[in-house]
Amino acid sequence: MNETRYIALLRGINVGGNNIIRMSDLKASFEELGFSDVATYIQSGNVLFNTLEKDKQLLIEKIEQHLSERFAYQSKIVLLSQEQLQHVVDSAPMGFGDHPEEYRYNVLFLKESLTADEALQSIRTREGVDRAWAGDGVLYFSVLISRATQSYLSKIVGQPIYQSLTIRNWNTSTKLLSK
Repeated sequence: MNETRYIALLRGINVGGNNIIRMSDLKASFEELGFSDVATYIQSGNVLFNTLEKDKQLLIEKIEQHLSERFAYQSKIVLLSQEQLQHVVDSAPMGFGDHPEEYRYNVLFLKESLTADEALQSIRTREGVDRAWAGDGVLYFSVLISRATQSYLSKIVGQPIYQSLTIRNWNTSTKLLSK
């Protein structure tokens, strides 16, 4: 049986001085779970690992419970296989990410209980500032940098839907494929 490469995207760590977790401790916690080839990428909680386990829901529950106990916070993750992340990157809207000097590009990764269509209904965009596209388990979101202060993306933090997603910029999303 072959191992699968997964990417765990943790929500709410090392942001605004809350839930501070050193990447070396995070890596060690995934190794404690028996995962192999564990690596972290930047401080925002991106963990790559290999496992023989194929049941994603079981993995999510196992990881969230372990992290919650080990680091004393309510852990929530979005879990993707490397193949799924490749699909997210390959399926981005035409031109997405092409003009980083003009736009900020983000991917809103959704917990599996939330569909992209449901998420789109809950997320507002401002004409001429924000654009959002539904993908497979994600929303692609761009913000015009010159009008970023008018963007509705920052307001998502106060909405209930925010508990069911985690945001990564486009650069991080694509870099995770090469880790």
